[in-house]
Amino acid sequence: MHPHVQAFFDPVTSTISYVVYEAPGSACAIIDSVLDYDPKSGRTTTQSADRLIAFVRGNSLRVEWILETHAHADHMSAAPYLRKELGGRIAIGEKITTVQGVFKKIFDLEPEFRLDGSQFDVLLKQDEIFRIGNLTAKALDVPGHTPADMAYVIGDAAFVGDTLFMPDVGTARADFPGGDAHALYQSIRKLLSLPGETRLFMCHDYPPSDREPRWESTVADQRARNIHVHDGIGEESFVGMRTRRDATLGLPMLMLPSIQVNIRAGELPPAEENGVSYLKIPLNVL
Repeated sequence: MHPHVQAFFDPVTSTISYVVYEAPGSACAIIDSVLDYDPKSGRTTTQSADRLIAFVRGNSLRVEWILETHAHADHMSAAPYLRKELGGRIAIGEKITTVQGVFKKIFDLEPEFRLDGSQFDVLLKQDEIFRIGNLTAKALDVPGHTPADMAYVIGDAAFVGDTLFMPDVGTARADFPGGDAHALYQSIRKLLSLPGETRLFMCHDYPPSDREPRWESTVADQRARNIHVHDGIGEESFVGMRTRRDATLGLPMLMLPSIQVNIRAGELPPAEENGVSYLKIPLNVL
């Protein structure tokens, strides 16, 4: 299978969202959508999601799945808005419950917030097979960046979330709560054991100054050229590099608002008595 993949790049968060489908008029999946958020005003808007909606409707596609590779720390998910407009089921890896447990404590969320992943329509298991119309998809458990990262292999395409970046950028950080550089290395090796011609689609690109954003590579290209984890780099060397590098990184600008929304499958926190939803900012914790 060689599915069609339409990418949508958000320059504000450097996120790439995808629509994956067999042909015009077929079923499709949306992967890693973006809800626009202005941190200065606290206002959300839907321009990025509306681009996806226009493409889906313009190609007479039927949304069956709205997939998340993980609970993103750099942008809010537009999954509930897309489901309302287009239908489909919101899905994430079953280990999201671990992430929910960590961040319920950090944000002191309301007692009613459940830690069973029931905010999502479907929790996918390791190696679970599911269908997107005539396309066969497989969920791969790829922890490390977070405990709950999933990759989705759909025909000759794999959507790797934040596990890998473009070869000249490297790999994801592993220092968020629940992250693990050893697990990240093993997850990367799992992805790079796919056939060499497999197309790999990134969730982000942070390009050097001499090139435009890109988001597609291959297993063979990553194994040959990834600056952090090309063939020949062992686990201990990778973990040492990742640990040193992560110690120099600040938190993503939208981490605190994004996590609170994304562990709720993209829903905003429950409104207070005045009808307004509020986000919490924990002081001196992270």
